[in-house]
Amino acid sequence: MNAAHQRAAALLRAAYAGAPIDPLRDFVTPEDVDAAYSVQSINTKFWVEQGRRIVGRKIGLTAEAVQRQLGVDQPDFGVLFSDMQIADGGVLSAAHVIQPKAEAEVALVLGRDVFDLGATAETIMAAVDYAVAAIEIVDSRIADWKITFADTVADNGSSAFFVLGREKRKLAGLDLYTCGMALEINDKVASVGAGAACLGHPLKAAEWLARALADRGEPLRAGDIILTGALGPMVAINPGSKVRAQIGGLGDVSFSFEGAR
Repeated sequence: MNAAHQRAAALLRAAYAGAPIDPLRDFVTPEDVDAAYSVQSINTKFWVEQGRRIVGRKIGLTAEAVQRQLGVDQPDFGVLFSDMQIADGGVLSAAHVIQPKAEAEVALVLGRDVFDLGATAETIMAAVDYAVAAIEIVDSRIADWKITFADTVADNGSSAFFVLGREKRKLAGLDLYTCGMALEINDKVASVGAGAACLGHPLKAAEWLARALADRGEPLRAGDIILTGALGPMVAINPGSKVRAQIGGLGDVSFSFEGAR
């Protein structure tokens, strides 16, 4: 067991209390992807042992706009736990995040397992039960979002919370390539994008995830939620914000950000 990885994992867990930490370069070099996922896995195992329940995965850094924002050039993934979900139209307390940002995404919910090193978009399509509009609230335990790729991977893909819309749509006849997205903050458009911005197509992002997990010996399970990645630039949110996303063919999804930090 790598002591440096254990230390990095412990520092990240402690930062959830609200005090962000310095980048992890003393424990994980910016280029060491395997070490970063090792740190993520240590915390995933810790949280599962504490009683948290895994409900899916998130894919991050799929849009070039977001990659440019964070200075990285490849996607990553993190784990979704049941206690990260906020009801559509619900409230996120500012006390539960540090430096949050919102992004609109297509979420896929699986109807069957996927465990395939050669998974394709067609494999994913056959496994998906339905798609739904989603908002992911990302956050970083690294001060001022001064992250490298290894930092965000170790930090569970800079995940925090997510919201799923209520309109469950089957993939047949659904255009997830040209579908437009508008993310509004207090009724003003703050970010726009399209399905094609997500690694070329949300199903291609899910294909990447299935292959990446299979390479690590981990399957996607029936019932899993997959947040396929941002359709446009992420937007910082502040207390008092009402956040709403609309995605063509999938309807809308929203939450309110309230309270004091």
